[in-house]
Amino acid sequence: MPREKGRTLIAQNKKARHDYAIEDVFEAGLVLVGTEVKSLRAGRATLTDGYASIDDGEAWLRGVHIPEYDMGTWTNHEPRRARKLLLTSDELRRLTGKMKESGLTLIPLSLYFKDGYAKVEIAVARGRKNYDKRQAIAEKESKREAERATGRRSKGY
Repeated sequence: MPREKGRTLIAQNKKARHDYAIEDVFEAGLVLVGTEVKSLRAGRATLTDGYASIDDGEAWLRGVHIPEYDMGTWTNHEPRRARKLLLTSDELRRLTGKMKESGLTLIPLSLYFKDGYAKVEIAVARGRKNYDKRQAIAEKESKREAERATGRRSKGY
């Protein structure tokens, strides 16, 4: 059977980009059990409550909900168990250094299959205050309005 190619998105944490200011992004592999992979292939996962932590030189993904596989038996997995992240030692060192700063957290942005392997995109992020969120929305809307105006001008309206 030929190997999968490309990137297949499973779940995305859209709220994270609104609630946090993203500083750096890393791609990490996941250590999963068989029924978790089957459940992910069915496109079922939730990243909203997820976060990552570094314990004893290892990165762990916590709070991510991968529901039990429907066809699974007694071998089914725990839906919210901690899953080990596969990162290089250089990436772990960089993350550990960044996490020593106060106010930073590791959050998952997206979960996907890349060339047949389950990957998660984690970000080093700083939480935003409510006024920062409103300011970011206003900037986004003004940018969108400027693009619309230049589009209309180029079309001759």
